[in-house]
Amino acid sequence: MAKELFGTDGIRGVPGIPPLDDATLYATGRSLGGYLRREHGSAHVLIGMDTRESGSHIAALLAAGLAQAGATVAFAGVITTPGVACLVRQNDFQAGVVISASHNPFQDNGVKLFSHAGMKFPDAAEEELEEDIFKHRSETVPKSLPQLVADASLDAEYLTFLRSRAIPGANLAGFRMVLDCANGAAYKLGPELFRSLGADVVAMGTSPDGRNINAGCGSLHLEGLQKRVVAERARLGVAFDGDADRALFVCETGKIVNGDGVLLAVARYLKAQNKLKGNRVVATSMSNLGLERVLARESIELARAAVGDRYVLEEMLRSGNVLGGEQSGHIIFLDDSPAGDGLLTAVKIASLVSMHGKIESLVEGLKDYPQLIVNVKVRSKPPLDTLPEVSRALAEAQSALGENGRVVLRYSGTEQLARVMVEAEHDADVQRFSQSLANALRSSIGA
Repeated sequence: MAKELFGTDGIRGVPGIPPLDDATLYATGRSLGGYLRREHGSAHVLIGMDTRESGSHIAALLAAGLAQAGATVAFAGVITTPGVACLVRQNDFQAGVVISASHNPFQDNGVKLFSHAGMKFPDAAEEELEEDIFKHRSETVPKSLPQLVADASLDAEYLTFLRSRAIPGANLAGFRMVLDCANGAAYKLGPELFRSLGADVVAMGTSPDGRNINAGCGSLHLEGLQKRVVAERARLGVAFDGDADRALFVCETGKIVNGDGVLLAVARYLKAQNKLKGNRVVATSMSNLGLERVLARESIELARAAVGDRYVLEEMLRSGNVLGGEQSGHIIFLDDSPAGDGLLTAVKIASLVSMHGKIESLVEGLKDYPQLIVNVKVRSKPPLDTLPEVSRALAEAQSALGENGRVVLRYSGTEQLARVMVEAEHDADVQRFSQSLANALRSSIGA
């Protein structure tokens, strides 16, 4: 059945409005607690959140619902999404809950669920939860909600895990780096982690006020980081998003290295160590054709999964591969964790740069094909192949580009958008076909 509440990355919305109204959130906690008790016989749940002003209220509602179902709750306070995934995996929690809308503005928020394995709940579990949430949504929400107090030992445990994942032989003593923590979940953990590894850290985006998360900073707004890296003569810049499950990088010259560059750098290292299982990397349909071609020259296959880190992970688990990720900076190091983790990615890349001199040398030979992504606001999301005008525009683009380009059409899993991605050897083709497809979408289902 089609899910109504859960998208590709949990339940997203505007706090106070369904599905993030008080009744639905309380019912979500109640249903999760009941589900865990049925599945495991007990329900011990870890809750963490990013820095949005709505996070504390949502956490209290979920905790109240969980308690009503007989679950016990631990609270990590402000922590990264992968931090919760890590702590759930390492301890006796049956599930983890993260309150975050990732890279979205502060007005949005969301609820993400992680199983004891540190992975997002499977579709079947989300469907079962949805059915139960709808049953409980009419129940009265308690007037008095629990006062949650963060357990500081959880931060320390997560940082210990991250420090242990530095690449052997790396030395970050005196390593000058700039971190843009997006006024989000990594605002405290990021600087503390790298300073404890000996790095000379310049920190930006570390003054959250509940409303400035992702605002002109972090992985969606790299201009400030680029300038700061050059001005500080740093060896590396790192930008996280609001919940720090992704990281993008800036070279000492100010050039950006995205998730494709990270996959190339790490694949080369792992292959040289005979640790790249199957000589295969898993990416998504959004990764650039340039990555596929440079890997092919080095006898490394690039497999493509649907967009979303859960689908990358599914393919990695199915095929036994250890490295995968997205151009946006979600990278999964399966030998370390099943969760995309921006801080873990930053530890790996800083390690490699400390060993090899410059990040540019790690991504040498990567030539990006011109690529454009156009977002089209849509009023509905019917199957794209049922839209004749869109089908015609797509067939024309694919016929003209042949093997020298790619077109990806898909709906956003978290917003009311259709995304058009066109990639080709020549920028003129990119512009032409992205516009023709966007226009076809607007005339067919535009909002």
